[in-house]
Amino acid sequence: MVKKKSRLSFGSIRQWHWISSAICLAAMLMFSVTGITLNHAADIPADVKINTLEFAMPEQLLDELQNLQQGPLPTVIVKWLAEEKSLYIKAANKVEWNEDELYLSLPEPGGDAWMSIDRYSGDVVYERTTRGVVAYLNDLHKGRNTGKSWMWFIDIFAIACVVFCLTGFVLLYRYAGARPTTWPMVGLGVLLPVIVVILFVHP
Repeated sequence: MVKKKSRLSFGSIRQWHWISSAICLAAMLMFSVTGITLNHAADIPADVKINTLEFAMPEQLLDELQNLQQGPLPTVIVKWLAEEKSLYIKAANKVEWNEDELYLSLPEPGGDAWMSIDRYSGDVVYERTTRGVVAYLNDLHKGRNTGKSWMWFIDIFAIACVVFCLTGFVLLYRYAGARPTTWPMVGLGVLLPVIVVILFVHP
C-alpha cells in the first residue's frame, strides 16, 4: 500500500514537471535569447525607422475639443483616426491638454510614437519610431510598454518556471541515489553565480 502511494506521488510530480516545462518552453527560449541580446544591446545595431504623417481633421471634429480641458481624447475623434488614418489610440493613452494643442505620448514595445493636434486649425502631426525586431523582443523581456495582459503573462510564466524548477529538484532528489554527481552539479549551479558576484560584480 505504501509503495502504491509512493508511485502515485512520483507520477504526480513528474506530470507537473513535464506540463510546466511544456508551458515554459517557447517563452523560456525567448527570454533566454533576449537575455543575451539585452546583455549585448550596445553591440547590436538598431533598425531604426521613422514614419511621419501630417494631415488635418474635419472641422466638425474640432468642436469636440473646444470645451475640453482634460481627460482622454473624445471617442468620435478616436474612431475617426482609426477608420480614416489607421491610427489606433487607446483609452489608457494620456492626453496633455494645452491652450493651443493636444499632445499624446504613444509608447510601444520596440519603439515610440507621439501625436499633436492643433485645437484651432485641426492640423495633426503623428510620428512613429520603430527600432526593429530585436528591440521589440527586448522590450517584451523587460515588460516595457506592453500593457497589463503581457504583465499577467509574465507573472503566470514565472509561476510555471517556479513549478518547473521545484518539481525538477524533487526529481533530482529521488534519482540522486543512482546518480552520484547530482548534488555536486546542483551545488555548482548555486555557487557559480555567487562566486561571479563576489569576485567580479562591484558597486
